[in-house]
Amino acid sequence: MCGIVAYTGDQPAKGILIEGLKRLEYRGYDSSGIFIANGAPYLARAVGKVAELEHQVWNSAPEGVAGIAHTRWATHGKPSVLNAHPHGDCTGKLFLVHNGIIENYLLLKKRLLEAGHQFKSETDTEVLTHLVEAHYAGDLQAAVQKALLQVQGTFGIAVMHISQPHTVVVARRGSPIILGIGEKASLAASDASALAQHTDQVVFLEDNEMASLTPGKFSITTLDNRSVSRGTTNLDWNIESMDCGSFPHYMLKEIFEQPESVENALRGRVNHSEAVAKLGGLESVQERLLNARHLIIVSCGTSYYAGLYGRYVFETLTDLTVETELASEFRYRKLNLRQGTVVLAISQSGETADTLAALREAKRKGALVLGLVNVVGSTIARETHAGIYSHAGIEVGVASTKSFTSQLTILTLMALLIGRSRDLSYEEGHEIIRALELVPDQIREILKQAGKIRDLAEKYCHSDHFFFVGRKFQYPIALEGALKLKEIAYIHSEGYAAGEMKHGPIALIDPKFPTLALALEDGSYERVVSNMQEIRAREGKIIAITTEGNTKLGNLVDDVVYIPRTHEAVAPLLTVVPLQLFAYYCGVLLGRDVDKPRNLAKSVTVE
Repeated sequence: MCGIVAYTGDQPAKGILIEGLKRLEYRGYDSSGIFIANGAPYLARAVGKVAELEHQVWNSAPEGVAGIAHTRWATHGKPSVLNAHPHGDCTGKLFLVHNGIIENYLLLKKRLLEAGHQFKSETDTEVLTHLVEAHYAGDLQAAVQKALLQVQGTFGIAVMHISQPHTVVVARRGSPIILGIGEKASLAASDASALAQHTDQVVFLEDNEMASLTPGKFSITTLDNRSVSRGTTNLDWNIESMDCGSFPHYMLKEIFEQPESVENALRGRVNHSEAVAKLGGLESVQERLLNARHLIIVSCGTSYYAGLYGRYVFETLTDLTVETELASEFRYRKLNLRQGTVVLAISQSGETADTLAALREAKRKGALVLGLVNVVGSTIARETHAGIYSHAGIEVGVASTKSFTSQLTILTLMALLIGRSRDLSYEEGHEIIRALELVPDQIREILKQAGKIRDLAEKYCHSDHFFFVGRKFQYPIALEGALKLKEIAYIHSEGYAAGEMKHGPIALIDPKFPTLALALEDGSYERVVSNMQEIRAREGKIIAITTEGNTKLGNLVDDVVYIPRTHEAVAPLLTVVPLQLFAYYCGVLLGRDVDKPRNLAKSVTVE
């Protein structure tokens, strides 16, 4: 959500900054802007795609060697040129970009207006610009430091002043800033993808830290003026994986990468001789984990649905008491975290603000806090006591696909690890492992049906509403399928536990309101079929996803998609794939921007 790129070095800044913004487009945004220091300041801003800004910049920007750039996702003030970043001060010499939310901006703005400062935008960010201006007396770092001590809220910022044209000052609290250091250049960004093309040496700022960047050099201090010594770490990032290749969209590419991403999630993490998982990231806390009695999973969006699946798989394979919580609500509850509680935070980006707030509250209450993230070095990865990387690889599409199936894989391995330390038998553990190891090839078989699923999308994509229903392990997948159709195709869709349809939602069923039913031949099959019959009795159309070889649905359904037979607990890794494809093709057929859905962001770094 929002993106920052900063550069100071010996090369023209405009190309580096624009390319960095393009690398951040997947995060979601509605406007963009750039400032370049070159004697006289150069500022350009545009609403819409980065391409609009790029056109301006190539036609008019100077060849300055330092600058800052930004993609904005609107919070305070509608998308407009005046509300786009960077924002300048009253003198036209100081410019700033910002991710986050300034909670006390109205109070600060009132004081600044009374002091004679003039505002041009509706944003909370512009308050920061004028606040730094008010403290500036020739030392930019000191001015930023004094300004931020007055701020309540979250921020990742980059600031420049034309009197120090080769210096960029950055700072963070609750919104990521990563430094990239080369021999003759220094960079900063809110996401490592903007740095990978220029350096593999990075430094992660922690909360309430700031850094001053000059070409090839950096220094870090805390906001209370303590010097910080921190070396660079190697950035393991394959920039080529951000190429779409032969696929028309990143989303489709990433759906088709799921056999490999599941294999990566499993690689080196299975001990066949003992039918148990081996999770190196948890070894430092394994004794506490294996003695735990209570597990709380906190997450948001698609990761929350992965957590709901986690509840079922942990309850099936272990004797833990398990809860799944929306991270955005978790810290507002009166928490009673008894001894032996483990809190597991799930986030693709590792930067989700609500999930970070939840894990910090859990740590404050004394819980063992674990993380399941995809992005190495992310804030959640650094702030949890221990954790696991999903190793899904770079996911550019805003709507998560391969990260979701990787999360399901890891959650199953975690449950297997704990279950085998208790009463889960060798045979049961081996059965789970065997089922997981078959998943990549089974997904490949499902992907061969992509053409058929496209035909289904063409048949149903003009429906105004959709239900997705499932039971037990398939209930979270129904929720995720509905979310994907909302995100990608902008079709109103709802996921339900199939047994809940008769308690109200069935009133909406008519011939124009189709239902996608997850009806595998498992322990809940007969009850799901009964719910489907209730829908059919109201003349609702039904698409079923069922087990290969099931010929019993007959005239009960209008269309059917088959998946390979597998263990009930592992089946969600398969059933979600046709739902992802269905949402993708509906979006494409309706002319949606499937990689960058409107109003959405890949990494949600505001609460």
